[in-house]
Amino acid sequence: MSLEGKVAIVTGSGRGLGLAYAQELAQQGAAVVVNDVDAATAAEAVASIEALGGKATAVVAPVGPTETATQLVQTAVDTFGRLDILVTNAGVLRDTVLWKMSDDDFDTVIGVHLRGTFTCVRAAATYMKDNEIPGRIIAIGSPTGQRGNFGQTNYAAAKAGIVGMVRTWALELKRAGITVNAVIPVAATAMTATVPYFAAAVEADAAGEPMPPFFRHDLGFGTSDDVAGLIAYLASDAAASVTGQAIGIGGDRLQVWSHPEPVVTAYHEGGWSVEALEAEFGDVFVAQSVGERFPALPEELQR
Repeated sequence: MSLEGKVAIVTGSGRGLGLAYAQELAQQGAAVVVNDVDAATAAEAVASIEALGGKATAVVAPVGPTETATQLVQTAVDTFGRLDILVTNAGVLRDTVLWKMSDDDFDTVIGVHLRGTFTCVRAAATYMKDNEIPGRIIAIGSPTGQRGNFGQTNYAAAKAGIVGMVRTWALELKRAGITVNAVIPVAATAMTATVPYFAAAVEADAAGEPMPPFFRHDLGFGTSDDVAGLIAYLASDAAASVTGQAIGIGGDRLQVWSHPEPVVTAYHEGGWSVEALEAEFGDVFVAQSVGERFPALPEELQR
């Protein structure tokens, strides 16, 4: 597999998962447009890619506004001559419970994650379609968007919305040969570093040691580099038939998330009145779980 001659944009790629994606795409041969809101961080990311023998440039701008999306695409075309790959990774967190979440907390997260994904994909897809490029669009989701998570109303809404848009875009862009997929990563990040449950894994990673098998295998929790391979694969010609999917990855585990389907279907002649529901609902209802449920930590991994 090679991405030689391809050009990619990776939003939010100054550090963490986004940087790992950008570096992997560059190592596979793609030229990369790095994006971050901090100029020094973006410059360091570009330097790290160039040190690996890759080609990169940076756009320092917040994701969300249409102007940023336009600038990202124009920079790719002006600097490297084309655009083949878009990875929408940029995001922020404003975690708090529903009754304490402000309008600004909600709007900020929705603006970067959801609107930012929309504006960037619209700009990239328009360029790819107009230039008859069979592009690859990869939007980053989250287990929170799939399952929900305490204190993350805004983030859950954004990430669930991203997967919904991916399914729609896969339909709309199929004729143009453009694939659109969501990746659901589980990895050591600045956010998971603060969670006591992951402490042993984060400590091992920080020390340059392998994470314990419990995390990598049982939990599907690994490093940013563990996710990057899937990004590069989905960006390649080898994945030309894969579109409209939500694919989870972390540690040693790969998952394909199911599309929502009814789990129970029941009928009542004449429709479901309150009386009919009261009499029969309990017989047909199957409750669906919410939130992530982690297995108990082995004693030797407890901190």
